[in-house]
Amino acid sequence: MSRLFQKRLADKLHPGDSIVSLAFLASLAIQPANGAELEVPDAWLKPAQTASQLGITSFSQSAYLDNRDLPPVEERLPDDPIVIVPLDSIGTYGGVANITHEDRGMFIPPEGIFTIAPDHKTILPNLAESYAYNEDGRELTITLRRGLKWSDSHPLTTEDILFSINDLQLNKNFMPVTLPDFIGLEVIAIDDRTFVFNFPSPEPFYINYMAQSPEYFLMPKHYFREFHPDYADEEVIAERMEELGFSDWSAFMTTSMQRRLFPDLVNHPTTSAYKIESLTPGLYSYERNPYFHKVDTNGQQLPYIDAIEAQDVREPEIAVAKASTGQLDFAGVRLPTQDIPLLKLGERTSGIKVNVWNRLHGSDLSIQANMNFADEQKRTLFADVRFRRALSMAINRNEMNDIIYFGRGTPRQVTVVPGSDYFEPEFATAWAQYDTDAAEALLDEIGLHDVDGDGVRELSDGSPLTLTVEYVDTETPKQISMELVVSYWNAVGLDVRQRLIDRELQYSRAISGELEMTVWHADRTTDVLFPINPDFWVPRKLAASLAMWSEWSRWYLTDGNLGEEPPPEIRQLQLWADELATTMDRDRRIEVGKLILAANAENVWTIGTVGLAPQPVVTSNRLKNVVESGLWGWDIRYTMPYHPATWFFDQ
Repeated sequence: MSRLFQKRLADKLHPGDSIVSLAFLASLAIQPANGAELEVPDAWLKPAQTASQLGITSFSQSAYLDNRDLPPVEERLPDDPIVIVPLDSIGTYGGVANITHEDRGMFIPPEGIFTIAPDHKTILPNLAESYAYNEDGRELTITLRRGLKWSDSHPLTTEDILFSINDLQLNKNFMPVTLPDFIGLEVIAIDDRTFVFNFPSPEPFYINYMAQSPEYFLMPKHYFREFHPDYADEEVIAERMEELGFSDWSAFMTTSMQRRLFPDLVNHPTTSAYKIESLTPGLYSYERNPYFHKVDTNGQQLPYIDAIEAQDVREPEIAVAKASTGQLDFAGVRLPTQDIPLLKLGERTSGIKVNVWNRLHGSDLSIQANMNFADEQKRTLFADVRFRRALSMAINRNEMNDIIYFGRGTPRQVTVVPGSDYFEPEFATAWAQYDTDAAEALLDEIGLHDVDGDGVRELSDGSPLTLTVEYVDTETPKQISMELVVSYWNAVGLDVRQRLIDRELQYSRAISGELEMTVWHADRTTDVLFPINPDFWVPRKLAASLAMWSEWSRWYLTDGNLGEEPPPEIRQLQLWADELATTMDRDRRIEVGKLILAANAENVWTIGTVGLAPQPVVTSNRLKNVVESGLWGWDIRYTMPYHPATWFFDQ
């Protein structure tokens, strides 16, 4: 651990802490996490069995729902409910969980038509009872489970699917620019449980999209039709929007779809294990969904925990303080890796457990040089593979891992996670060795020499060379990482500066190609999202996270009408990505995916540093059935594969 980092850690803990005590704290943090191989019930890796398949004939509910004038639990459950096998033990009902609102989506993951298994690649039916593709992959037939209900008791039917797609996603008044995944989609209802998707081209991974982003497919028609101009009076809707503070009905619907909460949505029906009960400034209260569709192996309706109090905590320092002192039953979103030692202190005195998961990011940094940059000299430089390789080899990843991650991350390039069907070890190690001599030799070969003897390299024509990396410091430890990266690049004679910007500026400058260099965190690295979003390796999307090739992406998105036509090797990447997303041949799919990743390994379009990094997930000692290790990230919606509805309090 460097003395600079020790000093920062000391300031964060107590000003008078000694280096010796901090080294001891760090040693606590770097002990191997329990369960390096995730141990989960076999049932979690397969389609969930139902009560009838397991011979469960009677069901029970939490006393929390007694005396509420509700129908019997048997009538609230689906006709044949899903049975979830708990991780360690059958739970007991009761209790109120204290979390931050930022962790709401982790304690209450969305419940969609499909869900994600903990192998982070298998897609399983959830609200769907069955599904089938036709032979060419252009038709997907899905049948919902019989007797599903929204949290307000209204039946969930194909009408909700058609409303979500036809009346929202394919409605130009709501979505002026149709999302790529809905272009050309036709949905047909066969009956109230069965519907068919017809695609213009094969879509073998559409179930991945439905599992990872269920909100686009499940909006309760009976509730939202009164806000939709195709079903309600436009003047009445306009008056309601003005009262609620929205510019129009589409802004309201977008906010609702994104699960952002405001007082008028207290009664918003849901399929999740909990529904919002009340909102007050700084506090969001949830209670169990009496119509939730899952039970445990004893026939007890899930979830086990009755209610949730979610505090609005936006500052990481406050979240860490609350988690480390036992004020939260679950915390993860706002907990920085660097604070693991401080959190570990709380294990001794505050009744908490610090679980160390691993982020699924292929790298916490995706360092990107803009090969479409307007400045011709820098554009030429960035397009030179020797320059990108030199930048990569100048980075001391092992030191970064020790300083920032307590040795618990993995030095690597930006590629998919181990265990992926597309992973090869060399994709993670190519041009990732720390070799300043080799890096300097490549810079010399390009013609970047220190002409005036000041220790800084100039361009080949003798003019000054200054590189600027602009980025948002969010989600992963980007600023401290970039401080180290900049120091490594300075050491090989490059004048590199960094500048923090806000998210809106990052987005606008990234899609317009104005960022010279930038940094993002490389997710989309599991088999859930990589096949449909290989965006760190192929120019096919405009986003805040992607700044290497906006003009090539714009050309792809507009069928060549805008942007710049990419060179042949880049165009090949785009063709491979199209084939990856559409081929029904699994062997060819894996072959093409590996070709894409091999191209990045050779060309380092984006440069990685340390990936699969440790993510602290703090739980109170009374919270049970939480996996001790797992993957953490957007691809899998953080906790979706780990069944939070089975978490319970050991009272």
